[in-house]
Amino acid sequence: MSIILVGMNHKTAPLTIRERLSLSCDSADVPLRKLKQISQISEALYLATCNRVEVLAHLEDREGGVEELKKFILSHGNLSLEELRSCLYVYRDDDAVRHLFRVASSLDSMIMGEPQILGQVKDAYRQCVEYKASGIILNKLLHHTFRVAKRVRTETGIANNAVSVSFAAVALAKKIFGFLAGKSVLVIGAGEMSELAARHLMANGVNRIIVANRTYENAVRLANDFHGEPIGLDLLDEKLNEVDIVISSTAAPGYVITPEVVVSALRRRKNRLMFMIDIAVPRDIDPAVGDIDNVYLYNIDNLQEIVDDNMKVRLKEAEKAETIITEEIIIFSNWLSTLEVVPTIVSLRRKAEDIIAGELERSGAWMKNLSDDDRDKVKIIASSIVNKILHDPITSLKEESLNGGADPYVAAMMRLFKLGHDE
Repeated sequence: MSIILVGMNHKTAPLTIRERLSLSCDSADVPLRKLKQISQISEALYLATCNRVEVLAHLEDREGGVEELKKFILSHGNLSLEELRSCLYVYRDDDAVRHLFRVASSLDSMIMGEPQILGQVKDAYRQCVEYKASGIILNKLLHHTFRVAKRVRTETGIANNAVSVSFAAVALAKKIFGFLAGKSVLVIGAGEMSELAARHLMANGVNRIIVANRTYENAVRLANDFHGEPIGLDLLDEKLNEVDIVISSTAAPGYVITPEVVVSALRRRKNRLMFMIDIAVPRDIDPAVGDIDNVYLYNIDNLQEIVDDNMKVRLKEAEKAETIITEEIIIFSNWLSTLEVVPTIVSLRRKAEDIIAGELERSGAWMKNLSDDDRDKVKIIASSIVNKILHDPITSLKEESLNGGADPYVAAMMRLFKLGHDE
């Protein structure tokens, strides 16, 4: 009985390969249906995101099952053997559990601490349950995984501090303004990072957006996404005083915003604070703008420094998370070890209960002279004696299972008590 995890992620496989494997399945039930047909697999979970494709399985036949899982990945992704060898990783037992815990806790993500992956793991498990592809092992493991992820979130600062340029911009805006509700933003250009920053700002309460672009059609396209107002670059001077936040990312050869334009805008807005983010290379906003009172100007290097500092903090918090994961692996491993001896313990208790029931039935002649209360007392005494006799061997069996040496004891118990013979 083994837990195996095979897969590839952003660290081992390029996007083109991950796409082929992920897109080969229209929905999760396609790979789950295929996995359930593999005889060596008793339980399976399929996880596919833009950064990873993984199969977690409980196998009855370890080696045969691993080879079948490799074939599954190979065929579903239409991969060559060379691609499979260079990209695929295989984790077994505790290593597989550790990897799953790290994935769900966002320690293995492209951006450490991001919250989306836990939801994706939960979705994969939900589909696994709905398709009846899970059983006692994966059910326990996944619920344990969610508990570990929650511990990491609550006991460490792994998710604190922005570690992307767009999130850093939002965090800075919150520090400067205190809150973003009711603020307005001007996006200059249609760069990917400026668009992402604008989305985060809107999600944090900004209620108005103006999009300026040299090509008016592009301004209209992006403004429609935000239900905003498109303008041409020629209207910047006129609109600058209406916004609190400016995000600029154009390919212009010179400065799009000069100190004179900003001073004029501040005068019209009665010197209310302005926050400007220049993520263009070369820069869109004259650095001298940063010297103007009531203007906070940050460029791409400033934001990257914040991101780098925050990443150092997250890495330190990740060390705490790894300690939590190591503790939880031991807990799950102990449960899994005792599970190996459960059928023997159940058989032993069932045989003892059958013996008690048989003896009480044979004693019915004289027990019928007893009151109901006395008969119940006799049954309790008999059960108590048997339980005390069985307590030590059962406890020893569980202890041996934790040490990985239960097999000979299980065999001996099965033979000495003739367990399973009737079955």
